[in-house]
Amino acid sequence: MSTLRDLAEEHTALRPADIDHLHRIAGDWQLLSDLSFADLLLWVPVDGDGTFLCVAQVRPTTAPTAYLDDQVGRIVGGAEVAHLEVAHRQGRIWREGDPVWYGDVPARHEAIPVRLRTGDGEAGEVIAVVGRDTNLSTARTPSQLELNYLTTADDLAQMIADGTFPPPRHPGETTSAPRVGDGLVRLDANGKVTYASPNAQSAYRRLGYASHLVGEDLAKLHRRLAGDPLEGTDAGNAVLAALRGEAPPRREIDARGATMLTRALPLMPAGVPIGALVLVRDITEVRRRDRALITKDATIREIHHRVKNNLQTVAALLRLQARRVAMPEARVALEESVRRVASIALVHETLSMSSDEAVEFDGIVDRVASAATEVAATEVSVGMRRRGTFGVLPAEIATSLVMVLNELLLNAVEHGFPPADEEAAVPPPEAVVAAPRPEVVVSAPRPEVVVSAHRARKQLHVTVTDNGRGLPEQFDAERGGNLGLQIVRALVTGELRGTIELRNGADGGTEAAIVVPLARGTTDRLTGRAGPP
Repeated sequence: MSTLRDLAEEHTALRPADIDHLHRIAGDWQLLSDLSFADLLLWVPVDGDGTFLCVAQVRPTTAPTAYLDDQVGRIVGGAEVAHLEVAHRQGRIWREGDPVWYGDVPARHEAIPVRLRTGDGEAGEVIAVVGRDTNLSTARTPSQLELNYLTTADDLAQMIADGTFPPPRHPGETTSAPRVGDGLVRLDANGKVTYASPNAQSAYRRLGYASHLVGEDLAKLHRRLAGDPLEGTDAGNAVLAALRGEAPPRREIDARGATMLTRALPLMPAGVPIGALVLVRDITEVRRRDRALITKDATIREIHHRVKNNLQTVAALLRLQARRVAMPEARVALEESVRRVASIALVHETLSMSSDEAVEFDGIVDRVASAATEVAATEVSVGMRRRGTFGVLPAEIATSLVMVLNELLLNAVEHGFPPADEEAAVPPPEAVVAAPRPEVVVSAPRPEVVVSAHRARKQLHVTVTDNGRGLPEQFDAERGGNLGLQIVRALVTGELRGTIELRNGADGGTEAAIVVPLARGTTDRLTGRAGPP
């Protein structure tokens, strides 16, 4: 389905600022829908020909919907949109007219003009209309709660018409909580509670306030209830800011082991401050789970830290043993084991600093590549380069993959580039004397190993390429190679459930191509979404 922006840009001449304001309304209008017990539809005029396009819709959680089918994308005109035309042309809220029928559902139409205030704070022109359509099939005498909901909804509707609702959103805030059903408190212009819903009363009772809220100064009450004086001051100041017509950020109050989230909204229809609306939600269990998760994350990080320390201890013991071994082959084997253990320790070191079981793998690859050039038993200076990005990988993939790359890089550096005295034999003196003239010497390319990575079709493709002498003749890619290549094949096909192919490169050298399947839900920090497309 097309988005609000797509529909508006395709069918209207609205400016980007107008569309942004419509997005803010659609992001915060669940509140108005629940207070109104009505569906809200956002209509924009199309080409000035008397037709309107629905670009957004929200259904109430407090009442049955008037529309079983989505209206987004529908273009209507004529008598069906007469109420929208009046609100758009005259700039006033339209509430006249008889109920209409949608199939077997009777509904009451209302139309609220949408304005975007100008830079100097003046009410601008009408850019859209919010249709407020109420299902009348369950109409009955409203309770006190419903009357307070409807009164507050009318105030917010007038603020939409004035261009003062919704308020600016603070960085990092969402519109998901608290909601109307979580708890609602209405204040008069002096900050005294005129109505508190049963859920709101229960939330304050958990904080230790057993009396009825009506008549209480809510800002002072927040200061008294909060266990932390600074927290209570912030929560109280948020209420006072709303009474002044401001839109403060959400605040939390902790008291007696309970936590309550509060959101204060100014009520100022026609620009006149008449009080504030305070939405509250008991989030005690949510915060308790958050604390448990924080403790769990800290424990997991500590485990990874200790594993890293233990692996470094093992590497140190192997290194000591290697120094005491007289047999060269045994010393080389122990030193290779040291490097393998150290590469695994790199992953656990990164996990010990992360908040989840995933690591930014690019930094690990760079460190492993740098170490491979420093410790490789070769006299040739080999450059290392990474192309592309691995992104974020889960620990179960990262641990095995780092060992695979460590072995491939060491193998490329140690076996891909022969010493200088093997590259070209020194010509005999007779050849030098017989040479009629000096020949042009073409220098060989600098020895280099490139690690490439990219994601495609839920797979990670990794290639390790060198510009060395290539694979020896009669090399068996399935069974040949040293212990390092055997480890590589075992890890790729076993732990990583992938495939590996060793081959000579098109321009010389050796190429190891690895394909690793990525589990569903593996994140890619570059795209910010789960798994590749």
